[in-house]
Amino acid sequence: MNQLSMKWLVPAMMTFGQVAHVTASNMQEEQKHDKRPNILFFLADDATYYHFHANGCPWVETPNFDRVAKDGIVFDQCYTPNAKSAPSRAAILTGRYSWQLRQAGNHVTNFPTDIKVFTDVLREQGYDVAYTGKGWAPGNPGVIDGKPRELTGHYYHKHTLKAPTTGISNVDYAANFGDFLVDQSKKDTPWFFWFGSHEPHRKYQYHSGVEEGKMNPADIDHVPAYWPDNEIVRNDMLDYGYEIEYFDAQIGKALKMLEKTGKLHNTIIVITSDNGMPFPRSKANNYNYSNHMPLAVMWADGIKHPGRRIQDYVSFVDLAPTFLDMAEVPHSSEALPFSGQSLRHYLQDNVKSTEKNARRIIYFGRERDDYGRPKNQGYPIRAIMRDGMLYIHNLKPSLYPAGNPLSGYLDIDGSPTKTLILQMARGGSNMFYWNLSCALRPEEEMYDLTRDIDCMNNLANVPSLAKTKAELKALLLKKCEETNDPRLGDDPDIFSRYKFNNKENWNFYERIKNGELKEPWKQTKWVNPTDYSTYPDNDL
Repeated sequence: MNQLSMKWLVPAMMTFGQVAHVTASNMQEEQKHDKRPNILFFLADDATYYHFHANGCPWVETPNFDRVAKDGIVFDQCYTPNAKSAPSRAAILTGRYSWQLRQAGNHVTNFPTDIKVFTDVLREQGYDVAYTGKGWAPGNPGVIDGKPRELTGHYYHKHTLKAPTTGISNVDYAANFGDFLVDQSKKDTPWFFWFGSHEPHRKYQYHSGVEEGKMNPADIDHVPAYWPDNEIVRNDMLDYGYEIEYFDAQIGKALKMLEKTGKLHNTIIVITSDNGMPFPRSKANNYNYSNHMPLAVMWADGIKHPGRRIQDYVSFVDLAPTFLDMAEVPHSSEALPFSGQSLRHYLQDNVKSTEKNARRIIYFGRERDDYGRPKNQGYPIRAIMRDGMLYIHNLKPSLYPAGNPLSGYLDIDGSPTKTLILQMARGGSNMFYWNLSCALRPEEEMYDLTRDIDCMNNLANVPSLAKTKAELKALLLKKCEETNDPRLGDDPDIFSRYKFNNKENWNFYERIKNGELKEPWKQTKWVNPTDYSTYPDNDL
């Protein structure tokens, strides 16, 4: 581990001082408290499964994730049903697929006030619920009883710090969690805490992986085949990996606090990420690097036979029912009829891969992510994976999957990798990478992830696999029918009419085209000014 990572593992004295008074003598008093487990939920922002050391990554050091993996269990086949921040987090909160959540199935939107979430239920059942960093976002959570809705609980945000780079948030996650623990030491209630990191979301300080993290581009074992393999891309990946190491260090600080207060044994630790890495053809798609998420769970008092790695498919729609099940919440108190299922048996039984209640099918989809297409449209997809075979149905293949050229390909965050791909295409030297990330896609795609983790070889039109494709398509249609997917109803384009959380986002494409917005990049700060095309709409 690099020296700076080691510094991150040492919490500030003020932070430890905040919780120091919760000593062993206090623990005797805790014997009278509610015995239900606490839940500490760590959520990274834009980190793919493969880039945690315990998951096989040799160039990112994650000792705290690795500890949780070793002393708990790892779900190697965990997937978000929607690879974009707000709808993915909505799926976590509700236990339902994003197409079941009306406005909340979109990005930068308004969360429906009548949709209950599992944190509401936990509060009703006596849990304290709080968060720091990034909760459900970006969007407007709404107002209930004249107060802003707290989808992830009470916000702890007093403490900030000097971040090691310009790309890392100045939120002092650990100190804010320390404040929460101080408040909790005065109560008799169990708690749920959402530890919402802003890392490794962009923007990154370029070359920080090398300069600050002492990382080496040559150590990267795999550059996805849909990006150029050169120094620019490798450095971009290292900057991303450096922020994952920072996230991991925050986990270490929080675990030390729990150990110091004697609460670690009865706290369920859950570590995951909301969606894939913020690079072209990853985040905001339905490919492997988009939806495949890390998931490690540790619970000293509850997990039998730690150290297991589960190969059965699990989904973010399983998290809400799992949290309520572990909190011993009566079934009648559930927020909504869940689309997922509790994972409790994996924790409390000696279950190994493909043994008990094995799931070998999982579902994905998306609607409108960032804005910028004509008529406020998204890029609707429904997808299914069975035993490593991924089938993707692009419902509107006439639309640009990454967003329109005229409006900056807004579904791809600005980055050195994106800029390089656009420069190569516009200069005429190489269209290959632009075609993979930005060009129109066929209606159907199918990939064998057991041989093609990068999703490069589309098998949808291979005659020998026609039966497999037909089976997957039928299963996907059945699931959409069972979950009342609006795309099968009388108003399939309802997602395009749901308002954004800000009025200025509405008709963004049209306002660029008619000349109303002269410098649209001043509104969309997550992409670079050069991402916007100055060419006709049918050009790059």
